[in-house]
Order: sequence, then structure tokens, then C-alpha cells
Amino acid sequence: MEKVSKRILISCDSPRSLLDFRGKLMERLLETHEVVLFTPVITQQAIRDKLVKMGVNIYENQLMPSTVNVISDFEYILTLYRLIKKIKPDVFFPYTFKPVIYGSLVANFCRVPCITSMLTGLGYNFTDERKNLLRTITKKLLKLSLKANRRRRLILQNQDDYKTLLKQKIITKANQVFIVNGSGVDLDYYCYSSPDITRISFLMISRLINAKGIKEYYEAAKLVKGQFPEVSFKLIGPYEENIDAIDPLLFEEIKTSGIIEYTGLIADVRPEITASSVVVLPSYYGEGIPRCILEAMAIGRAVITSDSVGCRETVNTLRKKANGFLVPVKNVPALVSKMEYYIKHPIDIIRFGSNGRKFAQDKFDVNKVNEQMVQIIEGR
Repeated sequence: MEKVSKRILISCDSPRSLLDFRGKLMERLLETHEVVLFTPVITQQAIRDKLVKMGVNIYENQLMPSTVNVISDFEYILTLYRLIKKIKPDVFFPYTFKPVIYGSLVANFCRVPCITSMLTGLGYNFTDERKNLLRTITKKLLKLSLKANRRRRLILQNQDDYKTLLKQKIITKANQVFIVNGSGVDLDYYCYSSPDITRISFLMISRLINAKGIKEYYEAAKLVKGQFPEVSFKLIGPYEENIDAIDPLLFEEIKTSGIIEYTGLIADVRPEITASSVVVLPSYYGEGIPRCILEAMAIGRAVITSDSVGCRETVNTLRKKANGFLVPVKNVPALVSKMEYYIKHPIDIIRFGSNGRKFAQDKFDVNKVNEQMVQIIEGR
């Protein structure tokens, strides 16, 4: 039976994620459907050119994802309302918080036939239980936007998020919820290579926000460097306006101390991962499934990450299939201990890396993940 073509409207909060996280999914959807994209302004011409070449119809907005801005948020709502009325999508597919909250409410009001929202992690709103007006408002709006009805579906990336949303009564058992293995990783694009264990190096790839564990990585690097001065450390990622951005003084110290080599945001992380021995992410952010760890696994790198939501999904705890270590959140001594283990047992860097590649093939292959995503989006 031939599949019926649908018009699918995708809404995101950052054009940076479009090709890396959703490129393969859009390619797969375009095989059968029309894809329309509602995105903040695309400033990188290469991204725009690739999307146009793929056949995606692009509409832009002024949404600011990580800051509270009433004007830009209202403009997003109004512009989306007009766009939905104009193009009449069959499916609305928002991902990340603001598009899920605002977009789902608008799409529901406009009676879009299918609203498939995806939360790629719960972020700060559920990892820090201190009372905060913004968190309270966010949770109430999220509950309203995800209210169960036959037209609404929700995609999550781990079981912990599902349990949290149920426990806090954001959703109920009546919600149609689907859990997928993150955004997947392109195993053809991130090719396996054997790690260098003669000059051991650690790499962290992350936005420079507190909850990603930047300070913990830096403090651990200082301690390890004191015992093993030949070991190198690198940090890749943007320092930008964010409610949880690291302190400017810490940022300055990281750039000037000589402990960590900081390179800022780069377009292609593959050479950096290939040049590293171990990839580290001591995050307590409230991840979905951390992308940088999937990329590291695909390339064949041993990992160290936190025993926290989303992160724990990426480490196989079976001894013969181990691909890395989980450490308690905010625990610098534990992080140091696992770094030192790799330094003293370099052969395990190779073994863990090989296991990680196999784990990625079995569980996180982007083609497997996207096939499940397409079935959910199509309503099958």
C-alpha cells in the first residue's frame, strides 16, 4: 500500500542542530513527504544551501532559545500561527522546550491533525528542584502543551525523563509517549579509528554552561596534570549568552592557565575526536542522550560520563562489553580516578573504544532511530 504524502512542519530553537541532529531524519522524511522548516534565522550559508538542496522549505523567526525575551517569544507565536494558517500542515513536529511549549499550543489551537513533540532532555527545569518562578511557569506551560488528546504524541529519549514527567504530573498514562535512542549517530560519517595511546589526551565537547560539568572537568584536569604532565586536555564548545553560562572568571582561567587547550566552537568535531584518546562529559544537565558521547563511541573512543539522566544510557555496564565509566555527578575525585585508570591501563582505551563502536551500531545507529521516528511522525 502506497504511503500518503504529508506536509510536515518542523520547528527548532537553533539552526545549528538542523543538519547534525535532524539532517538524516529530514532526508528520510523527504523521500515521501513535504518538509517545511520553521527556524531561527540561519546565519551560516552552508546550512541554508544544504537545506535548500535537500528540498526543505524554510521560514525563519527571531526566537531566542536560552534567554527569556517576551517580545521574541510573542513574535514566534504570532508568526507560527500565521504560517500554520497559510500552509496547513498535516503534522507539526517541534523539538526542544520553546518550540514544544509555544508551538504545540499554537498547533493545537489551529487544529493541526497530528502534533508530534520531542523533548531532547529536560534540561535545568527538572534537575534543580529549588523553587524558581521561571521553572514553575515552564512546567505549567509544558503540562498544558502536552495535555493528552488523540492528536498529540510525545517522543522522549530515555526512560528517566518519562518517569520524571509522570511523577511531576506533567503528563499522565493517557499520553501517547514513545521513547527512542537519542538522535542516533551516522556511523558512515563518524568512522572508526584506533585511538592514540602513546600520547594520551582527554577531550570534552560542550557548551560552556555549569550543568555540563565544565568546572569539574577543569578541576580534574588540574589534578591529573599535576601527576601526569605529559597528558593533554582539550575543551571544545561555545561560550555564549545563557542563564547557566560559566562564570567569566572561570572562562578566563580556562583560556589562560595552560591546563586545558580551549578551541571554541568548531564546525566539524571528527578530527578532534579522532586525535583524542578518551572523551569526557561530566554532565548533570538533564540530557536526552548526549550527542558528543554518541559521536565518540562511533569513532571508537572510550568515554567517561556522569551517572545521570541520559548520560547513563551511553555506557554499557557489562564487563566484557564495557565502553567507558560512569561517575557520580559533581564528583571530581571520582573523575580523576577514572582518568588515571585510562592513563595506567592504556590498552583498555582501545578495548573500550572498540566496544563503544559496537554499542553504537547495535543501539544508536541513526538509520534505526530515524525509521522509528518516521513511523511515529507518520502515525503508524
